[in-house]
Amino acid sequence: MLLNCDLGESFGAWTMGMDEQVMPYIDQANIACGFHAGDPMTMHKTVRLALAHGVTLGAHPAYPDLQGFGRRSIAFSTEEISALIRYQVGALCEIAASEGGSLRYVKPHGALYNDMMRNEAILDAVLVAVQSSPQPLALMAMTTADNQPLKTACHKHGVALMLEAFADRAYDQNGYIVARSQPGAVHKDQQIIVEQAKNLSEGKTIRTVDGTQLHLEADTLCVHGDNADSVAAVKAIRKALGARG
Repeated sequence: MLLNCDLGESFGAWTMGMDEQVMPYIDQANIACGFHAGDPMTMHKTVRLALAHGVTLGAHPAYPDLQGFGRRSIAFSTEEISALIRYQVGALCEIAASEGGSLRYVKPHGALYNDMMRNEAILDAVLVAVQSSPQPLALMAMTTADNQPLKTACHKHGVALMLEAFADRAYDQNGYIVARSQPGAVHKDQQIIVEQAKNLSEGKTIRTVDGTQLHLEADTLCVHGDNADSVAAVKAIRKALGARG
């Protein structure tokens, strides 16, 4: 099971996350492209750091919402959504190439990610942008109890799919992560996080917020490096799942 992490979210004089501390323990870096966080220098530094640790590069595009950290939905047309993704991915592609690397996948961020999972037209707009890249890129998207619509859409556009689960988020019975506004949406206990990561990696069921058991198909687990506690959790997950590669 691969571990992925949202990184490169500092910009200007503002620092976000502990990228240097978490990078040695992950397999995939989802790098902010400037719309919800990040800036050109941060993108360069994050790409350089990921390549130094042999971590796969991915783009993490979002709605243009620095103030809301990309967590607010914005009513763009589907053409606008495709364009804003191309803009962000294109910038990171060029930066990656300048550092001797290349992008492998796209994982939308925040509200765009959630909207894509619940709105077929937005998912289609995202896939149009991903498919039109000069180099082949996969889409990283949220696994749920029913992945068939997602698989069908990716097949239609000829885009490879990586299914993502979350080690530190609570799930409902339909396989969707619980909104952050709800109590218990984010697991804080390291033991619970590691247990959920192990169960997901071994194909076992996890417990939902209503007490039912849920099976999720997953290729990669999202972890976080926002603070010392989250980095410690990533280290524990890495130890439990085994060495990278």
